[in-house]
Formats: sequence, structure tokens, C-alpha cells
Amino acid sequence: MLSLSSANLLELAAGEDSDFAASPRRFPLLPCLMDDAASIGTDDDAPASPTQRERRIVVTHRLPLRTAPDPSAPVGLAFSWDPDALALQLRAGFPSSSEVVHVGTLAVSIDRAHHASVSRILYERFRCLPVFIPADLHHRFYHDFCKHYLWPLLHYLLPLSPSSLGGLPFDRSLWLSYLSANKLFADRLIELLNPDDDLVWIHDYHLLALPTFLRRRSPRVKLGFFLHSPFPSSEIFRTIPVRDELLRALLNADLVGFHTFDYARHFLTSCSRLLGLDYQSKRGYIGIEYYGRTVTVKILPVGIDMGQLELVMSSKETIAKVLELIATYSDKILMLGVDDVDLFKGIGMKLLAVEQLLEEHPQLRGRAVLVQINNPPRSEGKDVQEVQDEIGSISKRINERFGRPGYQPIVLINRTVPTYEKAAFYAVAECCVVNPVRDGMNLVPYEYTVYRQLSSALADAPKKSMIIVSEFIGCSPSLSGAIRVNPWNVNAVAEAINSAITMSDTEKQLRHEKHYKYVSSHDVPYWARSFDQDLQRACREHFNRRCWGIGFGMSFRVVALGPTFRKLSVEHIVGSYQKTNSRLILLDYDGTMIPQSSIDKKPSYEVISIINRLCTDPKNVVFLVSGRGKDELSKWFAPCEKLGISAEHGYFTRWKRDAPWESCMLAADFNWKKMAEPVMRLYMEATDGSAIEHKESGLVWHHQEADPDFGSCQAKELLDHLENVLANEPVVVKRGQHIVEVNPQGIGKGIVVENLMATVSSTGKALDFLLCIGDDRSDEDMFESISSYINDPSVLAIREVFACTVGQKPSKAKYYLDDTVEVIKLLQGLGNASCVQPPTSEQLPVAFEGSF
Repeated sequence: MLSLSSANLLELAAGEDSDFAASPRRFPLLPCLMDDAASIGTDDDAPASPTQRERRIVVTHRLPLRTAPDPSAPVGLAFSWDPDALALQLRAGFPSSSEVVHVGTLAVSIDRAHHASVSRILYERFRCLPVFIPADLHHRFYHDFCKHYLWPLLHYLLPLSPSSLGGLPFDRSLWLSYLSANKLFADRLIELLNPDDDLVWIHDYHLLALPTFLRRRSPRVKLGFFLHSPFPSSEIFRTIPVRDELLRALLNADLVGFHTFDYARHFLTSCSRLLGLDYQSKRGYIGIEYYGRTVTVKILPVGIDMGQLELVMSSKETIAKVLELIATYSDKILMLGVDDVDLFKGIGMKLLAVEQLLEEHPQLRGRAVLVQINNPPRSEGKDVQEVQDEIGSISKRINERFGRPGYQPIVLINRTVPTYEKAAFYAVAECCVVNPVRDGMNLVPYEYTVYRQLSSALADAPKKSMIIVSEFIGCSPSLSGAIRVNPWNVNAVAEAINSAITMSDTEKQLRHEKHYKYVSSHDVPYWARSFDQDLQRACREHFNRRCWGIGFGMSFRVVALGPTFRKLSVEHIVGSYQKTNSRLILLDYDGTMIPQSSIDKKPSYEVISIINRLCTDPKNVVFLVSGRGKDELSKWFAPCEKLGISAEHGYFTRWKRDAPWESCMLAADFNWKKMAEPVMRLYMEATDGSAIEHKESGLVWHHQEADPDFGSCQAKELLDHLENVLANEPVVVKRGQHIVEVNPQGIGKGIVVENLMATVSSTGKALDFLLCIGDDRSDEDMFESISSYINDPSVLAIREVFACTVGQKPSKAKYYLDDTVEVIKLLQGLGNASCVQPPTSEQLPVAFEGSF
């Protein structure tokens, strides 16, 4: 299988009909190992495989490997799998027939002279591909930008000043280091990537920019991304100077995963507020339309590896440690905390809560013990040292105040604790306290639940556990039996601990069973399998679309269009235009002839001039089909004598300036307005920036100037409200682009187009050219009517049909133009190709002045 990873996007976009799928594949799949390829080996040296296997490429900051010094090893290092690494555990969720390749950095520095040999060893033994980042670049990338800028901000810590704890002000040089590191990942990955078959799964905030680098190299790469940290609210995220670049990078993935609905909602809101992108939910999946591609958003919290925990629990070391701890704390109430040492784990407030507990409940003094295991910090700096100092200071004070010979209420363990020892503490503890002020997921409560279940099975004891969990961490929504707390409310946390201690055994068992049922069924393989299946589904249409790469740097994105959906070129349509004799040109106004964002909605002199030039050609019938009111359109287009106008979605129509307006409903009853207007006014008064537009045939509520999220929410509520109020009235309630509109039944742009085509064709001269241009949902009705009309065997075929939407998006039209500027250029081209001789009265068909 050849690789498409090096396709030239400039060549791809050079011609209108260039098709990525059909382009020749000139670049063979490179050897699996890259640096100094001659010394590493060729494809012939790779492990033999009788058939091409499906491949999953898992990309993480660190490879799931452990390293240890070994003088007898070729490079002085011994490598082994890290069973605690999530990247290794998730392999169980992939199909057994697939090959899994890991891409990431090593925790140790490797001399450049050994890069090739280490690459060969790791790939042959583990299917791991190391990314070698220079030490100084890695420090700027990981410690400076990731850990001291991006990570605090994702956890809601704004860098208000250089001295603020943990957060640093934005430094563009560090951002460039972040991009450089991500590019090294892309360079390494692209050397083995086969985008036709491989599925790539990128993990966490260290590699947020990687999707853009990969999409630039391979427009059809099958790409998933999962964020393991929180995604902050748009008010926080928008403070990042490179916010657009990060959002567009995530949108270059096919599937973006989050642990909780809140994180996904914040991401969607940021896309809406910062990039103007809407999202829709279809059949349970949330999708964002992005330049013809649908980016799927998945919400599924990660789980734990049940098999790994069972293996640890059954080991001799764990069992021995459990017996030791039972003897040590036999007369104590053991509580447990297991946290990384960082700003957001709330360890200090947890200790204060224990102090409050002992102060308010003297009977617990001498009995209640909190064992706090502090995992080594993952970053370095003043903020980490201050957290450690705070923990030490508070615990010392509590122990001095409430401790006695043989009893310490706080037991701090500040060292790397082996997995078996942690398992033993989990198994023995009666209560687990997890109260970070902000955390992405945190699997401590899950592990505690499983170890309590396993230990009870070994000892044939009742299965019970109690969890106190912060409401600000990702696992909180899935632990319905836990006591949820606000970690900042120290008194409430203290009372929660007391409730957990004094709760009846029956209640503890019921809560434990509820947790274990969820945790055991939503484990890591379940999570990986679900993500893998959704990624395959999200990429199903890749080879049914034509792709173009556009944009520079981090603004790069891929435009993906259907096989029959293409850009309408002036040269193509002018040639057809000049060969035809009976033409119908249908034009929407807002968003088509003038930008939606324009404040002054009046047509420019250029627009009036172009329309007049088209109307002058006796072979043309030009119609403006708009939702605007007839009086407004009549005033604006008064200089266009021969322009036909269909206003208010076709309720009123006239064939030229001096012709009378004709109504499609001569005896309409508008009493429904008395019910609809008060409802709209209620929402207008409650939504700043909204307005009501009164038409003769309908009412429109506009929210373009309102807050995007609030306006959209209010529009959904208004739509539902009006549908209920007007359920028995002869009207249709529709939601459009920044509007909610109520119109009488039986009118619409689709019906207008059908009538216009039928009327023009009835003149005796067959219609042989049709151009229809529009931009929003109501214009899709026009495109649908045109498609139905030309496919009707009972009507004469139209030789040249050009249904064109404005903007690159899914549409019932077969053509698109990028914006209103291109629409004007196209119409200008047609005007220049028209006969400019003024028509005589004999040349004007009499039927054009008649009614429908």
C-alpha cells in the first residue's frame, strides 16, 4: 500500500477539477524507522507479515515504556512495558487483528549517535517509535509552555501577573517551542503513516497543535484526539492569544473526545463564539460542520484496567502489605488520599477539613487517620515547592495539636509508592477523599472502588466503600453514590467525612455496589473500543469527498466537498450562458448579493448596475427571491425597471417595476399575528440585541446582534413556544440563520421557483438555462424544487442548470461560491457576455406580466 502522506496540496488546489483521490501516488510508504535509514534497515528488514494488518497509531507525550540502566544492553538501557500507562492499557479495546504502534518521547535523554539503534530496538520489540526532542527544546515545550502556561489556564488559573502561582504570561517564543515540538512529532509520525488504512489517536494537551501538522501533510488522515484535561469555559479560553490556532487544530481532527459534557460544552461554545461555528446533534452524535467536514465531538470518561488491578491485588506483595496495614490500623478509622503534588489537587484544603473534623468531633481524636500519599510532581518550579511547604506546615500543625504517642492524625507519604503498596492502602481504607479544585478525570475513586471489591472477595468480607469527591473533577458525574463536595468549603468537607464515617454499613454497601457496577462495565477497553468505533464512523466518508488544503501556518484547514459538489467558475458558466436563448436567473439578496455582516443593507451602485445589465438582455428573466418585505425591496431596486421581485418568501410577486404586486393568497387571515407578536415581544425584551421585523405576510424575530449562545438558546425556546401557541393556525414556524420566522402555510421559496419555472416555460419557448444562487436554509428549498423539477419526466428538460450556494458547506446545490464578492464577479461576467442591445416591446414575452 502506498502512502498519501506527502501529497502536494498546492498542486491539489491548482485546478477546479483536481481530485485528491484520483491523483497519482508518487510517494511510497517509507520504512518504519527513520533517522539514518540506511543503517536501520529497509522494508525488507521489517518483520514479515503475510497480509496488511489494520494499524492503530497511539500518539502520547511519553511512550508507555520504562527504562532502567543496563550495562549489558546495546545502548546501556533496558526497556520494558509500563503496565500503569493508559496508552498501553487501551490496547485491549482495539480489534485483535489490528497492529498497535506507539509514538512518543522517552523519559531519558538519548545521545544522538544512538537514535537510530534505539529506534530500531524499540520498533522491533515493542512497536514503539521514539520522538527525539533536544533537551533545551523539550524543557521549553513541556515545563515552560505546557506545565506553566497551558496546563494552569486549562484548569481555570489566569496568569494575572508574573508572580501569580503556577501561571506565566504568554511568551510567544515558548509558543514557537511548543509548535516546534509538535512538528517533530508530526515529522516522526508521517514517516510510517499510511493514511489510507491507519487510524491515529492523539492524546492530551501537549499535542494540541499536532492535528494541523498531520492534516497539512495528509488531508485524509483518519485522526482522533482525546483531551484528558479540563476544557475551560470560553471566557477563560478566549484569553489565550493563540486561541483560534488551538481551536482550528482540534477541528483538524475527525473526532474530538472529552471526559464530561461540561468540557465538551465549553469547547463547542468556544467554537461558536470565537469562530462562528454552529453544531448539531444527530442521532446522539454532536457534529461541527467545518469547511465541508463534520468534526464529531464525543463525551466518554476514561476507565481503569480491571485486569491490571486484579493482577496487582492478587500478588504476594500486595496481600502481605494488606495484612501489615490491617494490623497497624486495626483500632483506627483509616481515610486515604492519593494525589499528585500540584496547585489544583486541593491537598491543603483536605488537611484543613480533617483538622476541622477533629475539632468539632472530639470522639474521633485518636481514631481517625488520614494517610495522604503525595505522588512526585510532574512539573518543577516555585509553585510546586510552595504546595509542598504548605502541606508540610499544615500536617505538622495538626499532628502537634491532636497527635499523641502512637497516634498521628495525618500520615504523609512523600515518596514514590510502589503500585502494590498503593493497592494495599486502597484495600484497607474505609473512606477515600478526593477533593481537587479542578481536575480532568482523576481515576483514584475508580481504583479505590475496585480494590475494595477485590479485597473483600479475598477476605470474604462485606463489600463496602465510601467516596468523598469534588464536584469539579471529571469522574464526579459518574459516581452517583459518592458524597460530592465543594473543596473550598472546608466545613462542608469536614461534615462529609463525618457522614461517610458514621454511615450505616448497609448504606455503604449499596453505594459501593452502584459504583462497582459502573466502574467494572466502563473500563479502559470499553472506552478505547467506543472511541475506535466512533473514529471509524467519523472517517467513513473520507474517500467519497474531494479535498483541498487552504490557509497558511496554524490557520491551515482542509475543504472537503462531495464528489459532485464543486466551485462554479466564471469561464464554465459563461460558455453555457452564451449558447442558450431562454434563461431564468434567480437570486437571493441577504448573504448572496450583500454580506450578512453588512450594516447598510441597501444594494450598492455596482449591484444595481450588474442587475440592469442582465435584465437588458432579452433572453434573460431575472428575479430577486427574498424574505424581505416588498416595500423595502421595491424602494431599493426602483432603478431596475425589468427586474422581477418575489418578496416575503414568495407571498408577493411582481414581474417588473411597473407591474402590480400579486399575492399568492388573496384572502389570507392574519389573526394569528395577534397571538404570535406578544410571544415574540416577550423574547425580544428578554434578549438584548434582538428585534422583531413586521411583514405583511409574516413576523420575524432577529437575534444576530444578541449574544451568540444566549440568542441561539432563546431562538430554540421561541420556536417551541410559537409552535405550541400556533398549533391550530394555518402557519409555519421556521428557524433560519439568526432568525425565527412565522409565515402562512403554502408559501416558500421552493414554491416560488416552481411557479417561475413553469410560467417561463409556458411561453412556448423552452427554458434552456437556469441559474439559482442563495446562501441559507430557505434557499435550500429553491435548490430542492429545482432538482425535483428537472427530474420530472413530464416537463421539458433544461439543458443547463446551475444551482449554487454561497459558502463551502453541505447543500442540495451542486455548485458553490465562497462569498458575495465571488457572486458579484460571476454576475458581472454574465453581464459582460450578455447582448447589450435594449429589447423591443415585441421581444418581451407577454406571459411574463401574467399571474401564476
